[in-house]
Amino acid sequence: MGRLFGTDGIRGMANEKLTCELALEVGRATAMALSSNNRRRLLVAVGTDTRISSDMLSHSIAAGLCSVGADVLMLGVIPTPAVAFLVGRYKADAGIMISASHNAAGFNGIKVFSGDGYKLPDELEERIESLVLDKEEPPKLAMGEEIGKISYMADAVKDYVQHLKSTVSHSLDGMRIAVDCANGAASRTAEKLFTELGADATFLFNRPDGMNINHNCGSTHMDALRQYVVENGLEAGVAFDGDADRCLCVDSRGNLVDGDMIMAICALDMKKRGKLNRNTVVGTIMTNLGFIRFCEQNGIGFTATKVGDRFVLEEMLLEEYDFGGEQSGHVIFRDFATTGDGQLTAIQLLSLLKREGKQLSDMENVMQRYPQVMINVTVPPEGKLSFYTDRDVKAAIEAGKKRLGKEGRVVVRVSGTEPLIRVMCEGANMKDIQEVAQTTADVVKARLGGE
Repeated sequence: MGRLFGTDGIRGMANEKLTCELALEVGRATAMALSSNNRRRLLVAVGTDTRISSDMLSHSIAAGLCSVGADVLMLGVIPTPAVAFLVGRYKADAGIMISASHNAAGFNGIKVFSGDGYKLPDELEERIESLVLDKEEPPKLAMGEEIGKISYMADAVKDYVQHLKSTVSHSLDGMRIAVDCANGAASRTAEKLFTELGADATFLFNRPDGMNINHNCGSTHMDALRQYVVENGLEAGVAFDGDADRCLCVDSRGNLVDGDMIMAICALDMKKRGKLNRNTVVGTIMTNLGFIRFCEQNGIGFTATKVGDRFVLEEMLLEEYDFGGEQSGHVIFRDFATTGDGQLTAIQLLSLLKREGKQLSDMENVMQRYPQVMINVTVPPEGKLSFYTDRDVKAAIEAGKKRLGKEGRVVVRVSGTEPLIRVMCEGANMKDIQEVAQTTADVVKARLGGE
C-alpha cells in the first residue's frame, strides 16, 4: 500500500484527509504524470457517486487538471465501471472517479483509470504520490489559451447503459425482481437499464440525498431487500454498493447469493458454452472453500490472489483468464469490462437464468458454501503496521489453523481501505470457527491496540 493510494485508490474522510486542496493537487499530479508520455493535450473523464462531498471534490480535481492544461469531460453521477468504459468510448487519456464505494457518506475517494480503462499501474500511482507529497517537481501552470476546458457529457448514462445492454443475448422480459440502488450511482442508471431490458422491476433506495448512500441499504446491508423480495413474492433481488461496482443477490426465499455463488453459477455456464478461457476462474484468499471444492468437482481451475479486485484483474491479464472476482460481489467479465461491474454482473446472471428457464432459487445446490465467521478489529495506523511482525498474533493464527485442520482456514489481513484488521475463519464446524475467530481477534485487539 502506498502513501496515498490504497488497494482501491485514495480514500478518507471528506474535508479531513481528503480535502479540496489534496484533490486539486492530485488532479495536477495526474496530468503531469500522464503528460510525460503524451505529446497532445490531455483529456480526462471525471465521474462521481452521490455523496454530498463529490461535487466539491470533482470540481477541485477538474480545477487541478485544467490548471496544468488538461481538458476535462464531466460525466456527472455515474458508476465507477462506467468511467472505466467511457474513457475508451470518449477517447480520453484517463478517467477519475470520485467515490468511496461501500463506505459511509462521510468518506470519499479518488480512483484513477488509465486510457485503456484499467486502474493505474503501481509506478504511475507512485509517480503521482511523489508529485503530491514530495513536491519534487513544481507544476507548470498553463496560461492563456493553454488552460484546460471543461465539457459536460449529457449522454454518459445513455452510452453506458447501451453498452451494458449489448452484452446480453436474452432480454429479462417478465422477470419480477427488486433492485437496491444503495442511494448511490446506480440510482442514475439502473432503472433505465433494467426497464429497457424488459424486467418487471421495483427500484429500492434510489432517492439519494447526499448523505444516505449505503445507509442500511445496498450490498453491505441486505436485510431490507431480502424482506421485500419475500413479502412480494418476487423471483430475485439484486443489490449494488455506492459506486455500483459490486453486486449481491437474494433468491425468492430471501437467501443470500454472494459473489462466490454468482461466480459458480456463471463459471459453470461459461464452461458449458466454451466461454471460460483456459477453463480457470480467479478468486482471492477470501474465496469460500466451498467454491474451491466446486471447481475441483467440475474440472475448473482456480487461482487465488490477494484481496482486491485490482489483484484479481492483474492475474487475469497476466495469464489471459477472462473471469474472476470476489465474494464481496466484485465480479469481472473481462470480455465486456476492465473492472468489476455490479450491473453487468446482475444482467449476466439474470440473462443466464432467463436463457435456461430457471429461477435463482434453483441454483442453490451448484455450490456448497462453507460457514465463515468474520470479525473486524478497529486498530490505529501503527497497529496495522505492527501486524506484520507481531509474534503473538502470528502464533494465534497458526494455532487456529492447526485446530481447524485441512477442512478449515484462518485468514487475517489488513484492510486496504479502512482502519481495520479482518479476521476470517472458515470450516465445517460453526462452533469451532466461531471460537477460533474470537480467540484470534482477542489477541489482535490486545497486541495491536484494537477495539
